[in-house]
Amino acid sequence: MVVGIIGLGLIGGSMAIDLKKDSRESEILGYDRSELHLQTAVKLGIIDRAVDLEGIMEADVIVLAVPVGAAVDLLPWLLDRIDKQIVTDVGSTKASLCAQVENHPKRPQYVSAHPMAGTEFSGPWAARPGLFEGCAVIICDKEKSSMDALNAVTSLFHSLHMRPVYMNSVEHDMHAAYVSHISHISSFALALTVLEKEEDTRSIFNLASGGFSSTVRLAKSSKDMWTPIFADNAENILPVLDTYVEKMQAFRAAIAEGDIEKINGLIIEANRIKKILLK
Repeated sequence: MVVGIIGLGLIGGSMAIDLKKDSRESEILGYDRSELHLQTAVKLGIIDRAVDLEGIMEADVIVLAVPVGAAVDLLPWLLDRIDKQIVTDVGSTKASLCAQVENHPKRPQYVSAHPMAGTEFSGPWAARPGLFEGCAVIICDKEKSSMDALNAVTSLFHSLHMRPVYMNSVEHDMHAAYVSHISHISSFALALTVLEKEEDTRSIFNLASGGFSSTVRLAKSSKDMWTPIFADNAENILPVLDTYVEKMQAFRAAIAEGDIEKINGLIIEANRIKKILLK
């Protein structure tokens, strides 16, 4: 099977690396609008062959691995031009993308997917093997996809050692706001706070421990990826953000009042997350 990947950053590049190891994938084609990214992917051996958007049509399965803002335009463009090819994507928001092509005659040949994996780094230089090992991949609105398309895309993600989870696209965006999008906003906000209040950058470097580094790690993430996500999923992010601000205010009030019992109570309540994450 020939796989074509549009977007050769962290996710697209990492997929290409692991798919090249799978004997079922005969060739990995790649396209990126950045000539630097495209040539880097070739030089690093991430893809077998660089092509343009017309050339990507040689693939049996086309993976759209671009920011969600670009995917909204590219997905209908692809569906307009494919014949028997199957198209999937790896975007972090799904509802608007699925709605965009809901009535397209080639909709059954599209599988909406979101691999729950990543790092704070971007570009083909960030691509690495094993990124998806043991992670979930959310398949959205599976009833809108043909069985052939579902089987092909599920097989592709199985070869990356991922486990499929099936979900409605609207529900996906709501849950993603809680478990992914708010985490990035929190990290960006923490980084902005520290940078504003701590003028001595060397002190930040010297005193930053594992806790700070892990919490602020996501603040190194790409604006090109996350700005469109926040804009696209604002409907779900804003209520989560409001609740987050309420909890921050509760901590502030308890600390300002020196209310040890209240602080203890908030921490104990938060500790309940351990039971969920250990499941």
